[in-house]
Amino acid sequence: MSVPLFLTGKYLKSKKDSRFLSVISIITIIGISVGVAVVIIALTILDGFESVVSEKIMNFNSHIKVTGYSSRNLAEPSLVIPQIEKQFGNNFTAIQPFISKLVIIKAKKYSEGITLTSIENAKDNSELKNYIKEGSFNIEPDSGLPKIILGKKLADKMFIKPGDRITIFSLHNDNIPTADNPPAIQQFIVSGIYESGLSEYDDLNAYINFTAARELFGMKNEISGYNIRIKDISQVKILAEQLQDFLGYPYYVRTIFQIHQNIFTWIDLQKKPIPIVLGLIIFVAVFNIVGTMLMIILERTNAVGILRSLGASRKLIIKTFLYHAIYLISIGIIIGNFLALVLSYIQKEYNIISLPGKIYFINKVPISIELSNYLLVTTVTLLVSLTASLLPAWIASKIKPISAIRFD
Repeated sequence: MSVPLFLTGKYLKSKKDSRFLSVISIITIIGISVGVAVVIIALTILDGFESVVSEKIMNFNSHIKVTGYSSRNLAEPSLVIPQIEKQFGNNFTAIQPFISKLVIIKAKKYSEGITLTSIENAKDNSELKNYIKEGSFNIEPDSGLPKIILGKKLADKMFIKPGDRITIFSLHNDNIPTADNPPAIQQFIVSGIYESGLSEYDDLNAYINFTAARELFGMKNEISGYNIRIKDISQVKILAEQLQDFLGYPYYVRTIFQIHQNIFTWIDLQKKPIPIVLGLIIFVAVFNIVGTMLMIILERTNAVGILRSLGASRKLIIKTFLYHAIYLISIGIIIGNFLALVLSYIQKEYNIISLPGKIYFINKVPISIELSNYLLVTTVTLLVSLTASLLPAWIASKIKPISAIRFD
């Protein structure tokens, strides 16, 4: 064993030769551990937010949505879809016409305003069927009443279960109700209840069959728009611009990032304070290390003087205290990483912490455990803390032997 390592082992013991680290060292390790754990957990949660929210928005929406300006209806899709497929067929994976309108849903004595959208079981290009929690993903027409799929939050709020009857009120032909054009009123059977985890969707969106929607809203040869999914999401902006130029007026082409700009902007804003938080945590870690090393130097001044008088070089003194700092920093980082991993796993598996869905879009704290976050925080903390440790080590090497031996 080298002399610096041997001396480091001795200095890590308390004055009473306890087998445990000194109180000062323990406090330093705790400070570093907590700082590292806090930053890693913050990054883990932010990555979780971005991953979960983005994934669910992608699953419940198309990559590109084509509608009419001022929400006007569009012409028969059989004339448009072949042209789009011919021009962009290699880039698009699915093109589905849809009808979507604002309606009032009534069940028992409760009523709510929602968005009612058409889908087709066989052609649905969303992932709605994977989020069905009760009932089934079945809206195919049969001899009975048409079927509808509701969000769990809406169903719970209105005390609706699969098999219940609900009534939909809407405008007919998009015109104000008159004696000649009465409002559309239709009963539906709830066939399934989905839960996406996004409060905005579970509370405001319901789905029915395309044919049922066309009959309900009186749209014989018209639709509300097209849902389009593409092969490469990174090309969505370019393809949307090309599609807009190709279709022209009155078609209005938007990407999923434009439609849900508020959510994606909110996610980006959550990430902006992270460098500041990381800097503050590292500052605390550096302060702990520098303060601890200076206190240890004061405590070991006599020992340093004796070593210097026996011929120990300044390089040996610097190495001794640097090894001491490395030991404390390493233990703190390891414990911090372990603490962050355990807490993240507990939240991921058991959902200990819940969130108000109306504010955060989701009702539980999402976790995305990424190795890159652990490596980033570990590397930055280690490098900065070691750099800061050079100052106390250099101060220790400058202690004069005679003054140190006489120091009390």
